Amino acid sequence: MSANSTAGQPGPRARTSPTNADTGAWEEAGLDHRKAAILNAVVSEYIETAQPVGSSHISGSPGVEVSSATVRSEMAALERDGYLVQPHTSAGRIPTDKGYRFFVDHLARPGRLDPEQRQQVRQFFAHVHGEVEDLLGRTSGLLANLTDYAAVVVVPGHEAASVLSVQLVGLAPRRVLLVVVLDDGAVEKRQFDLPANADESLLTAVAARLTASVRGRGLGAGAGDATGDPEADVVAHLAAVELASMAAGGEPEHVFVGGSSHMADAFDAVDTVRSVLSILEQQLVVVELIEEVLDRGLSVAIGTEHGFEPLASCALVVAPVAVDGEIAGTIGVLGPTRMHYPRALAAVQVVGQQLGEHLNRSGSGRSARTVDGD
Repeated sequence: MSANSTAGQPGPRARTSPTNADTGAWEEAGLDHRKAAILNAVVSEYIETAQPVGSSHISGSPGVEVSSATVRSEMAALERDGYLVQPHTSAGRIPTDKGYRFFVDHLARPGRLDPEQRQQVRQFFAHVHGEVEDLLGRTSGLLANLTDYAAVVVVPGHEAASVLSVQLVGLAPRRVLLVVVLDDGAVEKRQFDLPANADESLLTAVAARLTASVRGRGLGAGAGDATGDPEADVVAHLAAVELASMAAGGEPEHVFVGGSSHMADAFDAVDTVRSVLSILEQQLVVVELIEEVLDRGLSVAIGTEHGFEPLASCALVVAPVAVDGEIAGTIGVLGPTRMHYPRALAAVQVVGQQLGEHLNRSGSGRSARTVDGD
């Protein structure tokens, strides 16, 4: 099984004119300009090819205008310092988690989606419609297609949401559909049975009564006071029971995973693919993993940095989704440590920004900003 290829995408390159801050960070880590340039070249080459990198492959890279012998010597020093590792005797070298971390923090340029991808994001959010759950699921698919990694969107459950409206629709004799629209854009539906037939006019009246009683309140607000109409009160009571059930059964967070199929191409080891796919199916684990990364103040967690051993061969790129200035969820991608970090960071940033603006616009009518990919 071949590793995930990013051929055709421009790889990150070291800055040709490092700033004083760059140089200071390199020196603190024990790297001079040449070692930093060689590390950058090795990481970039390995991201593109998934093959161990030899000195001859990078001796002419930007900032590495030295002989292959000098490059070999510097690569050996980078290996001693823990930035590179040689998987096999006489083979080239590959980055370690420490090498990837230095690359992400100090060497890689900010990523940018190509024009076609930026247009794809624009068109997606310009034309996507429907319920919030469908939007979030499709957004995870969009992000997965942009990056070729598994994508995750996490949003809070509906326990904190308020009711906007309640509708009751007769489906069959004694069978009713309860439809609840929440202020976070979600639509909840439940079916329940009545002890006797109820006509549409009664259902409409009860729905209006329930809306007046629970609008602006939580799902468990109740049906309000009895009206003295036994038939209407029974319908209202049964609907209120379903509303309370929605509140009690709500999950703390909702997780939407897209692009799981990309995992088969991202890793060589079948066991790793199985492990990653199994974890992606466990929503609580995914939520805890993302929360742990964000609690550490990271936007990129590489290898064991996220503290979850089964995903030690993975990297996670995450960003918050803001709606009207408030954090309303998280978006991210999960892939191998040999991830195209600049592109993944750019995709997560752009899609997360546009998702937040779309949710904000659908709730307040504000216009969205242009996708620029920066």
